[in-house]
Amino acid sequence: MSTTYTFSPDCVFPPGETLLETLEALGLTQKELAARMGRPLKTINQIIKGTAQIMPETALQLEKVTGVPASFWNNAESNYRAYLARVKDEERQQEDVGWVKRFSYTKMASLKFVTEVQDPTARVGQLLRYFGVASSAQWESTYGELCGSARESAKFQSDLGDLSAWLRAGELLAQKKDCKPYDKETFTRNLKLIRSLTAQNPAKVWPEVSHLCAEAGVAVVLVPELPETHVSGFTRWLTPEKALIQLSLRYKTDDVMWFTFFHEAAHILLHGKRDIFVEYRKVEDNPKEREANAWAGEFLIPEAEWKAFVQSLPSKPTLNSITSFARKLSIAPGIVLGRLQHRENFCRLLSSITSSTCWRLNGMAWNKHQSTHSLDT
Repeated sequence: MSTTYTFSPDCVFPPGETLLETLEALGLTQKELAARMGRPLKTINQIIKGTAQIMPETALQLEKVTGVPASFWNNAESNYRAYLARVKDEERQQEDVGWVKRFSYTKMASLKFVTEVQDPTARVGQLLRYFGVASSAQWESTYGELCGSARESAKFQSDLGDLSAWLRAGELLAQKKDCKPYDKETFTRNLKLIRSLTAQNPAKVWPEVSHLCAEAGVAVVLVPELPETHVSGFTRWLTPEKALIQLSLRYKTDDVMWFTFFHEAAHILLHGKRDIFVEYRKVEDNPKEREANAWAGEFLIPEAEWKAFVQSLPSKPTLNSITSFARKLSIAPGIVLGRLQHRENFCRLLSSITSSTCWRLNGMAWNKHQSTHSLDT
């Protein structure tokens, strides 16, 4: 594997110093050089001091007078100006050192979002490259709107650092996913296929879920949550032809994972392409969230089927009754369990059978080399 090295010297001298040494070696004065080049003496003096640049035309004139190739003068000037720009940029990054504290940098480094470095200024550079922005001000203007719905929550009023980092990770992963142009009919049809896959181990069927969504123009990515994200899901349109569903698996069980997935899918089917949905708030705060919840609930377990099932239950639901109903609908038993817990107030009664009906998602296996994700169960 080839390695690319970047030459970044600590100090670069202005090409005017080399020009002065060259004149001394040739026995020429600045005045004589100016006369031979047809340039004002003031210009030659400014070049030597580094306050004026050596332009390509000037480099050609220097080649004729001094015998030193124009390419040398052009490269020397370019390297010096690049050095000055880098110094100025590092000074700006030093001003942004306090910005780094807004992120869980060590955790980001452990997930390979950024490279682990200890120098605060170097961390600024890593974060700017990660977000693809030139400064913290551009980060604010670029990701402030993206995180706009999160600003509605008091929890995120003070800082959006980790949330923006989590969103950026999904954005980068989605860019790598090859998706067909979005097609609502295909997405609706494939969601029905995905619904039947919920009864299986999520780790085994997730590649197929991802493929079915990509066929319909939807990139689905899994990104481990960062310490201050508190987000279970996220939906937005990357382009008019490509949507993004991003999941964090925050609650570590398949019933929550699948409901969150179908909730996000509902946003794509039902709502506008300009909408951005960050899932952490109570659904009653937003009518579109309530609509997505209702769609996901009906899609997974039709209300008529649910009412009949609940009416047939004994005072205490059993593992057999839950799994039988799940098999009838071809869905995961954990989805039925989750509905019982959240809608029928059976939380205490069902604690003993939770482990038998839910797949436990015990974290994320993050492929550090290919930037892909899989589930550990």
